Amino acid sequence: MEEKKEVVEKEEQVEKLEEDTPVPAGVKEEKKKKKEKHHDSKLKEENKKLKEQLEQLQKDNQDLLEKVKLTQAELVNYRKRKDEEVSNSLKYANQDLVTELINVVDNFERAIKLDDNDLTDELSKFLDGFKMMYANLMEILKKFGVEEINRVGEVFDPTLEQALMTDSIDEMDDEVVTEVLLKGYKLHGRVIRPASVKVNSK
Repeated sequence: MEEKKEVVEKEEQVEKLEEDTPVPAGVKEEKKKKKEKHHDSKLKEENKKLKEQLEQLQKDNQDLLEKVKLTQAELVNYRKRKDEEVSNSLKYANQDLVTELINVVDNFERAIKLDDNDLTDELSKFLDGFKMMYANLMEILKKFGVEEINRVGEVFDPTLEQALMTDSIDEMDDEVVTEVLLKGYKLHGRVIRPASVKVNSK
């Protein structure tokens, strides 16, 4: 900083000496032109440096903007993933409980398949109570997003069913589900137990 100050002071001293020293008119004019040319050259150089600095700053600014945009996009994606994970966790939080209740439903269905005509009045009333409890349980499961997989007459789908047995029915196409042996269930669209079925095979 001090060196620069000294240079400036020396330049000023030289300029003062030049002003004080008598010089012929032609020489003075030439010196003036040289001085102006030197000054213009200095200005151009300074201008060039400033332009380069400005370009570099603009480039750095653009890079920073890109990084900020990228970071914001990553944050938005992270939040979306997190929200989806939390939503799914809440959505399927009851899956284990529902799976256990489905086993109870299976037992209810076996009980209510009994032929009502072969039962005494007392057992018949008892069976009616079973049917009411079964209907109530199915309503509760439905309310919590449980739906039955029953695709008799439709083409076998391994993502929804497992084929345990085959049938040979001429009137039906190959690979069509002919009977549900054990009901399958979905929870909010996700298969929690595939249906066990018979599939036609001619």
